[in-house]
Amino acid sequence: MKKNGKRRGVQTYKCWNCGVKFQNRRRTRNVSNGLFSEYVWNRQTYGNLAVRYGKSRQWVINMLNTVHVKSNVRLSPQSLIVVADVTFFSRTNGLAVFRAPGFKKNIWWEFTPYERVDIYRQGKECLERNGFKITAIVLDGKRGVRALFAGIPAQMCHFHQKQIVHRYLTGRPKLPAGQELKTIVGTLSKTNEKTFTEQLNGWHVRWHEFLKERTINVETGRWNYTHKRLRSAYRSLKTNLPYLFTYQRHPELNIPNTTNSLDGFFNCLKNKLHVHRGMNRSHARKVIIELLKNS
Repeated sequence: MKKNGKRRGVQTYKCWNCGVKFQNRRRTRNVSNGLFSEYVWNRQTYGNLAVRYGKSRQWVINMLNTVHVKSNVRLSPQSLIVVADVTFFSRTNGLAVFRAPGFKKNIWWEFTPYERVDIYRQGKECLERNGFKITAIVLDGKRGVRALFAGIPAQMCHFHQKQIVHRYLTGRPKLPAGQELKTIVGTLSKTNEKTFTEQLNGWHVRWHEFLKERTINVETGRWNYTHKRLRSAYRSLKTNLPYLFTYQRHPELNIPNTTNSLDGFFNCLKNKLHVHRGMNRSHARKVIIELLKNS
């Protein structure tokens, strides 16, 4: 065997006996994997890599096209606490992720156009089939999802609960009732279930008649509650109250009271993707899977 020049920058060899010419495929794979690693982790663009390797931009794209990213989870089956949520990159391009905050690893993911209960069911069933046991779940309050994890301690994320109330009351409520409710919600992560429940019930007693006020439409004769956004904020708290302090009722499990572990990963993921805005969907999915596996 002898060296027989290079083709597309890769060494070619020729067999003395049969005359067959071939290339070292392993080296090509190593080059493409090295490119991909720099592309993902060092935030190098197509142009940066083309200059670095002395090649064209299209050569870089072709090399990245050859990269195959495996979706394998490097965690042995065991009992664990799971944080679950869905994030979106566009209106119909989402990603559902189950993360084990105790291990700082993502253990299941699936691309999805919508945040549906079914996508959480797929994640739960996949983990159970692979030998994992979910001992507790932290969720963002998506309707219908908690019923899917019946029998498992479920914690409502405090950050998402505050955001729900903020959406109804705004950052600076004008009504005294709204200001008082906002103050109570502000203590959510610093208090216990008994104190918070007493404060919430006391607030409702004080403002009960105020919340019942109605506004009549003189043209149609129909009526609506005057302070319906305030009512909605209170109803959200009342509905989620049984799940706001699950982490205190099960101290032995060390359940986080927010989905911050997963939210932080989502922020990191989108920051890295933003560097490569405009890339095709195939490359985007490879980058996302690579980050999911190693973050």
